[in-house]
Amino acid sequence: MQVSISYINNTLRKLKYLENCCRTDVPYLYAYRFTHSKISMPKINNPYLYIVTDGSMRLHTPSGIMDYMQGQYSVSAIDTPQSAQVLNFSEENDFLALSVEFTLDDVISIVLDLEGDFAERIINSQIQPQTMIRSDNAVIQSIEKLLSLITETERLSFMSVHIKREILFNVLCGSCGKQFLQRIINIQQAGEIYEINSWIKQNYKIAFTVGELASKLNMSVSAFHQKFKSAVGMGPLQCQKRLRLTEARRLMLDENKSVTETSLDVGYESVSQFIRDYRKMFNASPKEDIQTLSERMKK
Repeated sequence: MQVSISYINNTLRKLKYLENCCRTDVPYLYAYRFTHSKISMPKINNPYLYIVTDGSMRLHTPSGIMDYMQGQYSVSAIDTPQSAQVLNFSEENDFLALSVEFTLDDVISIVLDLEGDFAERIINSQIQPQTMIRSDNAVIQSIEKLLSLITETERLSFMSVHIKREILFNVLCGSCGKQFLQRIINIQQAGEIYEINSWIKQNYKIAFTVGELASKLNMSVSAFHQKFKSAVGMGPLQCQKRLRLTEARRLMLDENKSVTETSLDVGYESVSQFIRDYRKMFNASPKEDIQTLSERMKK
């Protein structure tokens, strides 16, 4: 991790700051440098990670005071920062940090892609301590990877989307993953809902109704739909559609399947409906989207 931190700090010190902040070429990544003890926390509407890269800080929150050392990060949705101050400056007499902005949809898309019961294991504190440590360290390694692409505009545009998902996945697997997942997706005790979500992942190609899912938990349709949406961030049929279209994209890109063949493979009865749904999700027709992705991958 020390190698990653050193590279990151060397890169950050080359940036040009305006009032202690620098907006990088990555839309969701901001850099900060302070030479005085008072730290101005980011004024960002969305949730964000705040990663200390050189020096240490004390964060004041409604629930108490927390200290963060080099390589550690806070999550605004958990800690709700009110103010912060430098505890120790770096050897260069400054304090360096980064913020990674994200949305609820960013997190939901990752949760939907988790294999099997992994989300339940996070919620039930069943992730091994060694995995948490590796995941927390991997956040820094992902940031290093992102900064190494800053001068490569075309690669950065494509890769930054995937690296952002990588960062958030590692946060989910890290030391504050349970709190992160509970707070972001507003989950308390959603084990039964995640069982249904796992069932949808395995059976998204077949037709089902919300009533059939609700009956599995002996719940009314309205109560089930509300609880599912609260836990997962979208309704069960929307979840099914997202899974179908994500798999469709993979089939066309990786296996070179036609639009018609793909629509049938993922459970659509109407090709025209498949194309409409695909365009709505990816902002392009299937052929246009796959052509764009294929061209990017060749660069």
